Amino acid sequence: MILEVAILNVIPGQEADFEAAFAKAQAIIASQRGYISHDVRRCMEQMNRYVLLVNWETLEDHTEGFRQSEGYLEWKALLHHFYDPFPTVEHYESVKNLQPIP
Repeated sequence: MILEVAILNVIPGQEADFEAAFAKAQAIIASQRGYISHDVRRCMEQMNRYVLLVNWETLEDHTEGFRQSEGYLEWKALLHHFYDPFPTVEHYESVKNLQPIP
């Protein structure tokens, strides 16, 4: 499993509109091949900053599957105009010998 982490800096004053648009956009990402789950968190220190966490089966499910899909075009139209600067997106994998203790 791969964790996509995106820091989303929303233009100040547009937080409510962003959240409404994301409520629509999340169905797009959830319908993609390889999608497992997602979570969006709002920063408590900077109210216009969010983090998007998406679990994918493979890196390619995100970088090739989703980003080259028609759904991505709709995602982009709904969300990309809210960001300043454009988000940094990184991908993380588990470190096998550092798994949490149940």
